[in-house]
Amino acid sequence: MAVYGPDQPLPIALAIGPFVICPVLYWLLIQWGRRGMSPTPTTTNPAAVNSNPEPTPEPTPVRPIEPAEEAQLRDCFPWSAFYIHNIEYRPQAVICRGQLRTSPTDAYEKIRRNIENQFGDRFLVLLQEGLNSKPFFALVPNPQARKDRQANQSQLSRPFLAVGLVIATLFTTAVVGVQLASSNNATPSATITQLHEGLPYAIALLAILGIHEMGHYLTARFHKILVTLPYFIPIPFFPGTFGAFIQMRSPVPNRKALFDVSIAGPVAGFVATLPLLIWGLANSQVVPIPEKAGTLDPDALTPGYSILLAVLSKLALGAQLNADKAIDLHPVAIAGFLGLVVTALNLMPVGQLDGGHIVHAMFGQRAGATIGQIARFLVLGLALVQPGFWLWAIILFFMPIADEPALNDVTELDNKRDILGLLVLALLVLIILPAPRFVMNLLQI
Repeated sequence: MAVYGPDQPLPIALAIGPFVICPVLYWLLIQWGRRGMSPTPTTTNPAAVNSNPEPTPEPTPVRPIEPAEEAQLRDCFPWSAFYIHNIEYRPQAVICRGQLRTSPTDAYEKIRRNIENQFGDRFLVLLQEGLNSKPFFALVPNPQARKDRQANQSQLSRPFLAVGLVIATLFTTAVVGVQLASSNNATPSATITQLHEGLPYAIALLAILGIHEMGHYLTARFHKILVTLPYFIPIPFFPGTFGAFIQMRSPVPNRKALFDVSIAGPVAGFVATLPLLIWGLANSQVVPIPEKAGTLDPDALTPGYSILLAVLSKLALGAQLNADKAIDLHPVAIAGFLGLVVTALNLMPVGQLDGGHIVHAMFGQRAGATIGQIARFLVLGLALVQPGFWLWAIILFFMPIADEPALNDVTELDNKRDILGLLVLALLVLIILPAPRFVMNLLQI
């Protein structure tokens, strides 16, 4: 309804399309990311495969542990770190079970170095927690064996593709911005000639999304994780983009790194969203609440949509905003509101969303999956109160509940990270929960 006014019915394709396209697109991106994390080497240029009809030779499999090497493997586990009981040979891994004799961090680092010294880069070393809550080590073939990490990083960067997508997304969001700035009266020809009028919306939205993804990217590089540049997804209708994403192409070393990479994006994006949203609200118009007010109508948005939005609206508009008023959002405010939506959706503690990674890092993989399952049903219940959350509920139920483990998935977080994690989950609640009546009375709205 941001592009089509109250007198212009929303085309059925735009009404139904996002409910179909968003879950399918998100599922495809998850599967693409999974292929990037697969233990088998993946092709980084699909076009090259399509243009070459000849079959590519199968890569040489990484040699598993041979019986003669078992004694060498056992020597990698000093009794003071991990007293090994037995070794299980699986088709895709070697499982080493025993008793942890020191801290998980010290044991993992010592045994990882021993295995690297003995077997080179043939294996990735994992420290996981079993169903009986006892830690065990696993050796799996290393997909990056005998490859240069720096060369892989340069191959992953694809700066021309990233810049091209930024330019395309700037164009599509600017077109939407013109329609927002011109109160839906712009013709297609006028829209192209007035692109500068749509730049405030476009630049604000791209800044929020770009800073969110750069938070992930820079933190991943800090932890020496192979990662692609952020890629934007342009679309020719509101909001002009499906967002942006990055891919991690090497395993996460531990739960601390998983937490840092996951939380950096939402925090960075929220910090970028706040000043833009407050400025946009301050430059928005206060209008009477229409008789048929839509929950998410940017021409008459009710500030009680969420607790945080109510507080920020009162802060920006002051006494202008009262109980019988709504807000006709400035284009920059629309971008800021979308920034809140992106932050909240990413903080959902489900599966491979940032929030899913965060609760996994805080509470462990199994507890994180349980929290994700509960979150799905809570959002479903919220959708009964706020119909705008039906799409969220559908996406969350399409999403796999399990998160990929870190290499050292046993070492717990420190207190500072735990507190920060709880704070961002509280931020999620402030963004998505409707403002209760006592909060609105307190704010005099």
